[in-house]
Amino acid sequence: MMVAAERAAWHNPRILSTLLLVFLAGATTGALSMRLGLHQKLHRSAGFASRGPNRDAVLQKFKADLDLSGAQTDQIALVLDDYRLYYQSLQDQIDDLRATGKTRILQILNPEQRVKFEKMMADLGPQLEGGSSNAK
Repeated sequence: MMVAAERAAWHNPRILSTLLLVFLAGATTGALSMRLGLHQKLHRSAGFASRGPNRDAVLQKFKADLDLSGAQTDQIALVLDDYRLYYQSLQDQIDDLRATGKTRILQILNPEQRVKFEKMMADLGPQLEGGSSNAK
């Protein structure tokens, strides 16, 4: 008897509607997150990690030009690593602030305005990214 009651619950339109609503809300949240910067953040982090050889090149130049000892080279390597992590943390915070601001603006706008706003943001994208790149 209990099995029949459990099967009947899955055929209930209210339960199916709730499950569909939860699924659609999750899909929308995921799509919005990717649209608002998570996708770029993931790819930027991979690109940032690939710039590791630049760190080594800078370290070797410092070592050669400044005639650093092994201990000094190790200490400067730690400073460069700390700076890279600190910079990445700041960049992540800036990206979060940008995404939060955009989300808040989108919540205020009607659907027609949202479309126009998204186009404006796409057109301004290179300028906005260029502004943060100058800080590097």
